[in-house]
Amino acid sequence: MTDTAAPIAADLPEIPEVPEPVRRVTRAVWREGEVTSGERAVPEETPVALTYNGTTHAVMMASPIDIEAFALGFSLTEGIVASAADILSLDVIAVEEGIEARMWIAEEKMAVLGARRRYLAGPTGCGLCGVESLAEAVRPAAQVTGDLVVPAALLLEAMAALGPAQALNHETRAVHAAGYFQPGQGLLAVAEDVGRHNALDKLVGKVARLEAEPARGLLLLTSRVSIEMVQKAAVLGVPVIAAVSAPTSLAIRTAERAGITLAAIVRSDGFEVFTHPGRIDLGNPKRHAHVA
Repeated sequence: MTDTAAPIAADLPEIPEVPEPVRRVTRAVWREGEVTSGERAVPEETPVALTYNGTTHAVMMASPIDIEAFALGFSLTEGIVASAADILSLDVIAVEEGIEARMWIAEEKMAVLGARRRYLAGPTGCGLCGVESLAEAVRPAAQVTGDLVVPAALLLEAMAALGPAQALNHETRAVHAAGYFQPGQGLLAVAEDVGRHNALDKLVGKVARLEAEPARGLLLLTSRVSIEMVQKAAVLGVPVIAAVSAPTSLAIRTAERAGITLAAIVRSDGFEVFTHPGRIDLGNPKRHAHVA
């Protein structure tokens, strides 16, 4: 007798997998009137749903790596939880449409979250999507204190260490990075993402799981510094931000009020300090005329 029954496994739905963070795509290149073809590595961009107690609170477009760190860091910087211990469980699940970071928190925290009536749908570059009031958008950053003093040369050394640690950017040249550097210990954590806010949230999540003292460290950024980046840095508790790009005027005012030292436009030969310069030991620099 012939068995015509289909294998049971054929009836089961395919289980989605978390996408790879890099894909290779074909492209045509036009240069100097000639066309060539080949491949390029590009970063993946995936919808990531952040859910609490079965309710979706945010959907962010992000790189599909370090999702647990992202979920924890986002929860901290958004004020949903105060520490990693407040998240009772965290599971990262690949679904057909993207990725879900499913978290369970205490009911009293969930009640507060629900009362905020805030629902986020965040494109890659967005750090304040879904904020329902102007006051919420420009809320004061947490106050940061600490007597950390960093030699100028060490700040340059810290930023120089961040470059080689950006594995995803080395492959794609298309993502942002955030790093945590602690004098005497070096670069302790690095996070990368297609979104600069996401990269910082991932870093906050990573540092929260380290035995580190953020008040003794530096936050390193490869992006420009906007108000949201300063607000997140204040939650992390780092007294010094060093960035490759320039800050916005609102970011400068926010850092000033929060007590954060903001150094930007960091290059191999120097940098510019915009707030609380006392934390950076400039040695005995030569004084020059003011340059506008």
